[in-house]
Amino acid sequence: MRMRRKSRLDERVETAACGKHLLVVEGREFYDKPENERSRIFDLKQVFGNDNPVRLEIGCGKGGFAFEIARRYPEINFIAVEKISNVIIEACEKAYELKPENLRFMNCCAENLPYYLPESSIEKIYLNFSCPYPKFTYRNRRLTYYRYLETYKKLLVKGGEIEIKTDNRKFFEFSLQSFSENGYLLKDISLDLHSDDLKDNIETEYEKMFVSQGKIIYKATACLK
Repeated sequence: MRMRRKSRLDERVETAACGKHLLVVEGREFYDKPENERSRIFDLKQVFGNDNPVRLEIGCGKGGFAFEIARRYPEINFIAVEKISNVIIEACEKAYELKPENLRFMNCCAENLPYYLPESSIEKIYLNFSCPYPKFTYRNRRLTYYRYLETYKKLLVKGGEIEIKTDNRKFFEFSLQSFSENGYLLKDISLDLHSDDLKDNIETEYEKMFVSQGKIIYKATACLK
């Protein structure tokens, strides 16, 4: 029997995993187990070596936002999540070189995060330019759909926040309604972020591209009641 050669992506994942910046999650067979056997919670104090607050970015892409926010706020720990392996691996390779002490990456889908992160452990969640899935029939895939908001409730501390940025007006309106209907309080709503005070804004790769195209950027923060 001819053995399959290890793919270049597999090799890159293994190399990144040798460092401490990639939190390795389980393979597909893990999710075939009974619900009560699907738990492998990370000890975040052990992961970061301290008790600092932890924030989470879901859909981090190549990590541009994550690296910059971790640099600006060394007193806060960050976990950046991306479900596409050949995208997040570039971020992991950069982390392997730069070795930021307060940043870790996860190759994971949002709905599976409760299997790995402790309840009430996340201070804030960032949803930067999530796919808007414009077709109504695909609305259940939006990261602000109610089932995702229920997942975030498990992870957030009391009073924890979700910050959303997008260039898609319909997705933004959908998200505001979804937050309001599912136990979150809205604050800091901007209907044109780049016309407002940008002192603390950190641009993502997509944001830079959309702004250069003249698109309006929307932003809001939702606070867990």
